[in-house]
Amino acid sequence: MVAQEKIKKVVLAYSGGLDTSVILRWIKDEFGCEVVAYCADVGQAEETEGLEEKALKTGASKFYLSNLREEFARDFVFPMMRANAVYEGYYLLGTSIARPIIAKKQVEIAIAEGADAVAHGATGKGNDQVRYELTFARLAPDLKIIAPWRRPEWTFTGRADMIAYANQKKIPLPVTAEKPYSMDRNLVHVSYEGGILEDPWREPYNDMFRLTVAAEDAPNQPEYAEIEYAHGNPIAINGEHLSPARIIERANEIAGRHGIGRVDMVENRYVGIKSRGVYETPGVTLLFHGHRAVEQLTLDREVMHLRDSLIPRYAEMVYYGYWFAPEREALQALVDDTQKNVNGIARLKMFKGGVWIAGRKSPNSLYDQKIASFEEAGGYNQADAEGFIRLAGVRLRALARATAKD
Repeated sequence: MVAQEKIKKVVLAYSGGLDTSVILRWIKDEFGCEVVAYCADVGQAEETEGLEEKALKTGASKFYLSNLREEFARDFVFPMMRANAVYEGYYLLGTSIARPIIAKKQVEIAIAEGADAVAHGATGKGNDQVRYELTFARLAPDLKIIAPWRRPEWTFTGRADMIAYANQKKIPLPVTAEKPYSMDRNLVHVSYEGGILEDPWREPYNDMFRLTVAAEDAPNQPEYAEIEYAHGNPIAINGEHLSPARIIERANEIAGRHGIGRVDMVENRYVGIKSRGVYETPGVTLLFHGHRAVEQLTLDREVMHLRDSLIPRYAEMVYYGYWFAPEREALQALVDDTQKNVNGIARLKMFKGGVWIAGRKSPNSLYDQKIASFEEAGGYNQADAEGFIRLAGVRLRALARATAKD
């Protein structure tokens, strides 16, 4: 039965997994329309191999594989890192930050193809549906959106139903064994959720992780890395200047062998559900600490405190899907202004899952050793502090007198 809604051509965000393979064919059958399959390469490694053949065999009229790695790192990850964005104290937003660039390119392809709709395979319980569709709303408000998991015509209740449908339609399925959890990978991280991980008391399998070794299996000797920053962006590791994507990859290699960047958290989804997610983000964790180290030297106190007070709000914008919203763009302008003098080198020590700042230097340093030293005056008159403290205590002395009368 063909849906009553008239759709001529759809661009589908396609990964080649069971869900999007079934969705591709289902949309074609349900709407009687042309389906263009699109996959964004944002650093998921070998997962993009063989997708064109699979998509065309499943019924796609055309397949796009877009290499977005450098754009992703430069225009999405780096701006977020300049803000030191962390969601709920732990999550470095690896999946969240990938969705707006994936949706942005999907819109561009839809416009170039003359499509009248876009589609995604995100479920009605998660965050990704919001991230995709808010991007569509901002960049192409007239495009129709097909979200099969939310439609009444979508009758599949689980994996078994979809496999049966795939076999009936002769859809080529992934040959890998089913994982007892779902996984999403890009340059920034690998995320794991669902399946066995839905029990928040259960420790993840150690062989689950892709980018990091277990801390107990990491080298027995520490390793040091020097990371250079310019205007808040990492530009070199150990003296080697690299592109944005390559610097994240190199940081992943270095930090991953020391077991850095594993996170296990129960987070609050935008739709109101608590979910357990396990993440490994080795490289960006390393770069985060290096960035903080250089900022310690170069940011004015009040500027740093103001920016830091806005980190939770910025992280929410990324997590909830408001990357292209005016409030995020306005906040980004403030963040970027704070980063003009964040130039320098951080030396970091890695050992058994931990990372520590071992040194930092900057041509724009606000640190004055003579003033800070306990050994010399350095132009600072300690007696000046008496008046400063007396003025700071005026309201406290007034409060003490007032409460003493009670």
